[in-house]
Amino acid sequence: MGSPVVLGIESSCDETGAGLVRDGRLLGHALASSMDEHARFGGVVPEIAARAHVHALTPVVRGALADAGLRAADIGAVAVTTGPGLSGALQVGLAGAKGLAYALGVPLYGVHHLAGHVAADTLEHGPLPDPCVVLIVSGGHTSLLLVRDLARDRIVHLGDTLDDAAGECFDKVARVFGLPYPGGPAIDRAARVGDPRAVPFPRPLTTGGPGNRFAFSFSGLKTAAARWAESHHAAGRALPVADGAAALQEAIADVLTRKAVAACAEHGVRTLVVVGGVAANSRVRTLAEERCAAAGITLRVPPLRLCTDNGAMIAAVGDLLVRAGAAPAPLDVSIDPSAPLEYAALHPVGRAAVAVA
Repeated sequence: MGSPVVLGIESSCDETGAGLVRDGRLLGHALASSMDEHARFGGVVPEIAARAHVHALTPVVRGALADAGLRAADIGAVAVTTGPGLSGALQVGLAGAKGLAYALGVPLYGVHHLAGHVAADTLEHGPLPDPCVVLIVSGGHTSLLLVRDLARDRIVHLGDTLDDAAGECFDKVARVFGLPYPGGPAIDRAARVGDPRAVPFPRPLTTGGPGNRFAFSFSGLKTAAARWAESHHAAGRALPVADGAAALQEAIADVLTRKAVAACAEHGVRTLVVVGGVAANSRVRTLAEERCAAAGITLRVPPLRLCTDNGAMIAAVGDLLVRAGAAPAPLDVSIDPSAPLEYAALHPVGRAAVAVA
């Protein structure tokens, strides 16, 4: 008999996701987004997100089961994002997951949201090589990680963002450029007809001391883009949005991929995995492909549907934990909205991750 079917639930921000995974294979998933409700505010409103999760959770779980051709009775374990994320949004997902686990009499696993992004790639490309370098790029996170056994080993941080994440930079600059929310896709679309060399935007932390060689900073780039736009407005000139978008996208993609390939070389790693919402950016993907090919590094990037937040990635972590014999979470497990990424399992009562037995 194989491993149990694992239901994964994701509700950390504005997507409500459910996925079903067994033995590393995605059986079915469903997703609901409240993004349209936030767009008029130019960003995610936590209370709106939490209320949307309340309405969407049950239909999304039913949708994932229907997609897989399964019934609730077929679920053998439940995994849920317990952090990081918006407090109210996380609470909704965790409450639903606890109810299901209790009603079905199956184990519950608390999962770190970012570990979910890492595991998303396994649903497309199979088990992660040991070791591999992982570049996580999303709206709230930019990190370079050294990953060995995702279910068992501590995740090593090679570098993290010191201020704004790459996705946050896209969103904030898009607003300055008069583009809609979410900013990442809007910048990507506008950049298609722009000149990436039109504006000499800075490449933050690509020079200087060795202590910053794998760290990221996008606050200065965001400010440079804002000043560039302001100079055009002050002079009464039309803003060449396409050129600005292309130049900004090029600067971000350059910094991300340059550091990621350098990290692989320094640590003798032959595989780079790029995950998170910004991994859907066309220039990030293309430049990563070019630089990895030149360096003899295998590049793995999940398909677009698995780059953004989804329940399948949480189910993938739960599946890895179950097969590794990890201890499940107690039913009084709580959320940790600012949880650091140390282990894939996140069972906070305090901030301790539960180790594999």
